[in-house]
Amino acid sequence: MNQRALAAEFVGTFMLMSSVLGAAFYSFGAPAGAAGILGVAFSIGLTVMALAFSIGHISGGHFNPAVTLGLVAGGRVNANTALGYIIAQCLGALAACALFYVIGRAPPTFAANGYDSLSMLRSGLLSVFLIETVLTAFFLIVIMGATSKRAPAGFAPIAIGLALTAIHIMAIPVSNASVNPARSLGSAVFGGTLALSQLWLFWVAPILGAVIGGTIARWLQEEGTS
Repeated sequence: MNQRALAAEFVGTFMLMSSVLGAAFYSFGAPAGAAGILGVAFSIGLTVMALAFSIGHISGGHFNPAVTLGLVAGGRVNANTALGYIIAQCLGALAACALFYVIGRAPPTFAANGYDSLSMLRSGLLSVFLIETVLTAFFLIVIMGATSKRAPAGFAPIAIGLALTAIHIMAIPVSNASVNPARSLGSAVFGGTLALSQLWLFWVAPILGAVIGGTIARWLQEEGTS
C-alpha cells in the first residue's frame, strides 16, 4: 500500500471536511453577515479544486469513499486499494471534526446530513435518498469525463470543483449535501443519536450513485465510441 497516497487521502479529506465545517459553523453567524448556502458550496468546491491541483497527483484525489468505489466500478482504480483509501478518508474526516469540536461554537447537529428534522426543507427519506444517489452519479460522470485522456488537459480540477459547488447548492436545502460517506460519518459521530441513526442512508445512497455514475461514465468514455 502506497503510504504517500494514503497520507494524501487523509490530508485531502481532512481539508474537505474542514471546508464544510468552517463555512457551515461560522459563516452563518459572522458579524459581517452570513455567507449562507453559496458560501458553504464555494468553500468546499474551491477547497477540492485546490486539493486536486496540489495533491491529486499523489493519490488520485478521491477524498471520498463513494468516489473511490465509483472509480473501481468505472475501471479506473484497482479494488485492492479501495479499503485503505476508505479508512484514510474516514480518519481524515473524523480528525477534522475533532479539531472543530475543540475550536467550539458548533451547532448541536454538527452539520450532520439527514432527512425530516435534519433537513432544512424537512425533506423525507425518499427525497434525500434520490438526491444523494443522482447527484453522486453526476459527480462520478464529471470526474471520469474530466480526467479522461481525451478531455482538455489541465482542467479536471476546475470541472470537479465547480461540479461539487453546484451539487452543494442543489443539495444543501434537501439533505445538507453529503455525496461523501466520510463527511457524513464525521458529522454523525459528533452530531448525536439522530444523525447516527440516519447515517446508513449517506453510505448507501452515495455509494449506489457512485457505482451507477462510474458504470455510465465507463461506457460513455469508452474508446472508439461516437
